[in-house]
Amino acid sequence: MVERTSRRMRRLLVLGVVAALALAGCGGGTASDTSAVSAPSPQDSKFVYVANLDIITDWDPATSYSNEVIAMQNVYDSLTVYNPVTKRASARLATRWTSTPDGKTWTFTLRDGVKFHSGRPLDANAVKASIERTIRMNEGAAYIWECVDGIAVKDPLTVQFTLKYPAPLDLIASADYAAYIYDTGAAGSGDLAKWFQQGHDAGSGPYTVASWKKGQQNELTLKAFQGYWGGWDGAHYKNVEFLVTPNLNTAYQQLLRGEISYVQRLNPNLYHAAATTAGVRTLQVPSFQNMLVLFNSASGPLKDVRLRQAMQKAIDYDGLIKKLKGAATAANGLVPEGLLGHSSSIAPKQDIPGAIALLQAAGYGPGNKPLQLTLTYAEGDDDEQVLVDQLTTTLAQLNVQVKAQAMQWNAQWELGKSRDETKRQDIFVMYWWPDYADAYSWFLNVFHSADPISFNLTYLNSKALDAQIEKLPSLVATDRAAADKAYFELQKYLIVRQAVVAVPWVSNYQRAYLGNVQGYTDNPAYPNVVFVHELIPGG
Repeated sequence: MVERTSRRMRRLLVLGVVAALALAGCGGGTASDTSAVSAPSPQDSKFVYVANLDIITDWDPATSYSNEVIAMQNVYDSLTVYNPVTKRASARLATRWTSTPDGKTWTFTLRDGVKFHSGRPLDANAVKASIERTIRMNEGAAYIWECVDGIAVKDPLTVQFTLKYPAPLDLIASADYAAYIYDTGAAGSGDLAKWFQQGHDAGSGPYTVASWKKGQQNELTLKAFQGYWGGWDGAHYKNVEFLVTPNLNTAYQQLLRGEISYVQRLNPNLYHAAATTAGVRTLQVPSFQNMLVLFNSASGPLKDVRLRQAMQKAIDYDGLIKKLKGAATAANGLVPEGLLGHSSSIAPKQDIPGAIALLQAAGYGPGNKPLQLTLTYAEGDDDEQVLVDQLTTTLAQLNVQVKAQAMQWNAQWELGKSRDETKRQDIFVMYWWPDYADAYSWFLNVFHSADPISFNLTYLNSKALDAQIEKLPSLVATDRAAADKAYFELQKYLIVRQAVVAVPWVSNYQRAYLGNVQGYTDNPAYPNVVFVHELIPGG
């Protein structure tokens, strides 16, 4: 975990801090007449994606762990892809796969005739070399492969993985980061890592890099790779342009003028305007991203479990959902709906009398000495601000004084990781989402003990808890019913018994795009990604 912290930090900083701008209510998409918008003709065959932050921070598919996922998932394929309908892995570069009953040997059969953008064949040797390099680099989300003991080539189209312990390798192979299959020989005798950072790609996906203009508004353009295994018969977007427009109002006006095809994020007011605008389609979908309020269980006042329970009860969960105006849905435990381990029986509710009773039992609350706490949260995140304002106001009425500090992620995280316990905050507010479509990421990264501290910002240190968490991948691979039960019991332990976390909501994404874009769906396992090859340009 130590080796990958800097990369994960960047992911949270870039995606998490601005997540409030990306959210809307849950539900389906709505379509309207396209006549009011001056849309590009199908002959233009260019899909224009607008984001509010720089697109590329790292070009290396082994270490990439940030915004560039929206481009990389169009440049690189993985062995499998997550299917949100079946909630299982589906075929991508691998057409089929099997595992032994013990879940420790996985065999993947590859598509025949697939080529990298370099022209070299994508065969079992190439898959082995790609994943082994990612493991060796040990950055970004490379930890997803930590279960792998060895990779063997059985024949040109068959690759076999031997695992240290049972794990759902078909699901792991669909991860949004670190699962890319790429040509490790693309740079020839040159340094591959340096070659990547110059804006080159060694991809296996439908698009290849046409131009990259770091720091400019029209930062990145992709073009069709004509040799793509998925083919180009019928109508497809042959070019993809990624623009950077920090101002949401400007991005919305670009959409109305037909200059762009898709806006990654809008605030609730602009989203509702888009939903009633002719020529614009909107889509509101729940995500796998949730808000966590983490309590310091190792030092300070909240070392007392009664006070942590009081904090949980003080949060106005229903009121927050209303104030966010469709930007979120109510949470039930740590695991969002759609993932193994989700349960509707861990629904939090505000309970002010209960909070007062717990505070007074600990010697605080109305009529007693004031309880003084520190809280840190992301600067510039409107939704976190709503949460903090609500919580501090409510607690003030209970004789709890909260010193809330908005911080840039780097500073907030460094403070939370401080080895000096007296410098650590009492309450840490942040978002979390999984690296592949399984709940394991929450438990391993946020609640497993860590030394030095990484994301275990509740500071739990329990060998018994760690052992339960470490069993999860094996259970998911061999006994999903047992895994589901284990996830449920762990959530009850963390939320109810230990009260180290409160989960106020699950984020929802909102999208707005031109009415002539057909076939768009949102896959929660790939945050903000549009799989452009699957779209159909219309008139």
